[in-house]
Amino acid sequence: MLAALVAVAALVASVSAVAHATAGAPVAGELLPDLDQETPNQLLIAHAEHHWLLGFQSAVRNVGAGPLLINGHRSSRATPFMEADQQVMNQDGSSFVDRGAGRLRYVRSPDHQHWHLLRFERYELRLAGSRKVLVRDRKTGFCLGDRYRVINGQPAAAVVNPLHTGRCALRQPGRLQVSEGISVGWGDNYVAYLEGQSLPIDHLASGRYVLVHRVNTDHRLRELSYTNDAASVLLDLRWRHGKPHLTQLASCPNSARCDSPAVPTAARHVPRGQVSANWRRFGLVAANATLCSLAHAYSPGP
Repeated sequence: MLAALVAVAALVASVSAVAHATAGAPVAGELLPDLDQETPNQLLIAHAEHHWLLGFQSAVRNVGAGPLLINGHRSSRATPFMEADQQVMNQDGSSFVDRGAGRLRYVRSPDHQHWHLLRFERYELRLAGSRKVLVRDRKTGFCLGDRYRVINGQPAAAVVNPLHTGRCALRQPGRLQVSEGISVGWGDNYVAYLEGQSLPIDHLASGRYVLVHRVNTDHRLRELSYTNDAASVLLDLRWRHGKPHLTQLASCPNSARCDSPAVPTAARHVPRGQVSANWRRFGLVAANATLCSLAHAYSPGP
């Protein structure tokens, strides 16, 4: 009996693993997106409210065969969340809905007020050579849109003009439905120190760390590939007279392991600034000018 139970358990685990590995695989005729996590960039250090913060720009681009389309809905305003479905396009122009893509929540913060897709992208800092995460983000989600055009590696199915240019029902907390997305050949970016675009480093000792950005971490969104859903940078942190000095040693697209011995390093100083203070003072104006702008908002940095 025990041997039979073990065999059944192994079979169930095997089937589950195969289903998980092929969950995003396209069926004939489907036009799936491919979310490509850009490498963390535009790094800055700032002191705000008695904390040292590492700020960064994050960006995700769609290099797939079809758009990422998210439709949120709820039956009543008494429900704080919207359920998110993914609309998948077919080659013949038809589409179908893949339910259970996540949740949306209306977020009120000094720099923006609209509906966010939760857990779309996550950030973490871990000690180099270790898988233990020391600092995680507290990001409240993302308002998805066509914020910048893909220049390098533009996919064949890229559209010429941005299609998702809305503001995710800006200042409309009573909405029952909302749609967001990223067209093929376009990307969505959030600049440093915009709400959630930083991690505290006060309690980190001097040493080497890996900053990792990941998109679609739970694979609830169907894609052509999950292999490009993470990117990272290797950092060297040194404390001198109570102030952090940070150097970027390596940049690793399509990899969360920028601390691999095989990765070549080239030191680049991370500057200090007052970006966080600027966001607190001019947050809403700056957010409207940058987050919702389509005029070449994204710059990967040097």
